[in-house]
Amino acid sequence: MEKRKDRYDTPKKKVALDVTDLNNFTYDMSRCIKCKGCYWVEHTYMPGINFSVRCPSNYWNDFDSYGAFGKMRIGLAVAEGRMEWTDKLLEIIYADPLCGACDVGCKRNLDLEIGLTLEALRIKAVKDGAGPMPAHKKIAKNIATKHNQFGSIHDNRKKWVTKDIKVAAKADTIYFAGCSASYVNQDIAKATAKVLNAAGINFMLMEDEWCCGNTLYSVGMIDEARELAKRNVEAIKKSGAKTLVTSCAECYRMFKVDYPKMLDISTDNLGFKVVHFIEVADEAIKKGSLKPNKPVDIRFTYHDSCGVSRLCDPWTPWKGERGWMGMVSPSLKRRRGTMGLYSQTRNILNAIPGAKFVEMPRTRENAFCCGAGRGTKEAFPDLANTSAKHRLDEVKHVSAEVLVSACPWCKSNFNQAIKENGDAVKVMDISELVLASLEI
Repeated sequence: MEKRKDRYDTPKKKVALDVTDLNNFTYDMSRCIKCKGCYWVEHTYMPGINFSVRCPSNYWNDFDSYGAFGKMRIGLAVAEGRMEWTDKLLEIIYADPLCGACDVGCKRNLDLEIGLTLEALRIKAVKDGAGPMPAHKKIAKNIATKHNQFGSIHDNRKKWVTKDIKVAAKADTIYFAGCSASYVNQDIAKATAKVLNAAGINFMLMEDEWCCGNTLYSVGMIDEARELAKRNVEAIKKSGAKTLVTSCAECYRMFKVDYPKMLDISTDNLGFKVVHFIEVADEAIKKGSLKPNKPVDIRFTYHDSCGVSRLCDPWTPWKGERGWMGMVSPSLKRRRGTMGLYSQTRNILNAIPGAKFVEMPRTRENAFCCGAGRGTKEAFPDLANTSAKHRLDEVKHVSAEVLVSACPWCKSNFNQAIKENGDAVKVMDISELVLASLEI
């Protein structure tokens, strides 16, 4: 009698969390069931029917292709050679801030790697000679020639440092300001530095700071982004710093997650600790070295910027086998967006005297993206604008006077939308709010 084949004898396929090969994610793309958990915030997290959408790109264009459930089918067709690159296809995969909302939504149900798949799809587009978008190529040229996103004069990068800011020649902590805070939102860099001074934290600056490469990686230009990552990591190690502090959510995600991803190491093996201003301020307030005792008479709400919320779970490389029912070996700890800087932020905000902090309906890993990040603002300004205005409707819904964020890109995008709408809402970075509460 022939022995029955056991279900566990299903041939196993070698697989890895390697975004340079789209074929690593064919299982994820083929198993999407269009439940739309990537589009809607689950009802258990919502107080009502208002503001129940989580996806900026599908909110902007409600055709299925613009949602993750559509892109998974498109990605599978691309991987199998059944679909060729066209201008419309490039628009669909790039009109997306890669905010991670679809990824955390899916991982509450199916544990599919949606976020990594979308990154791998863009990397393939670039390797095939189709991507990225023209606006992204301009940014890449700016970074290559001027070492910043804007094409600004590189020698002006540290001009935000004023005489009342103390910068050490040598310290265990290094402050990485990033392109936006160095050139466009200098008040954020100044506020961060002054709060570090007030907390008694000695910090130095990079001798020659270059762009973190956020847009390069995000649009699929992984070779260029990897070289920049190697350069920046080596420069920080050479400085002797043990901790890197940034006040930009995009820079934070790049150093903490995408650098290790590109270099095939874990976050813990970078050689230095990566922290956001939020973590530094929270710890300093707890220790008593930072005392926010100056009343700030405002009613404000907080926007969980994607890079300090659902996108910043630490990175650990993984490779193994996938077998029956999609089970993997060795076991894989999924990045579910639960390790964001949620409690730290609210500890800080609730410590601001005189201020009234109110939450929006969509918070933490369910927050609605501002729409500006990861190359979206430059290539699809209307998408970024639509997202910002929708989020501002939520701000007005809770009657907040001030919107606080933790990323200069969010601040710029919200400010533009406010100006166009004629809204009375003010936008502040969390570093600016903390500074306003200090008697210095």
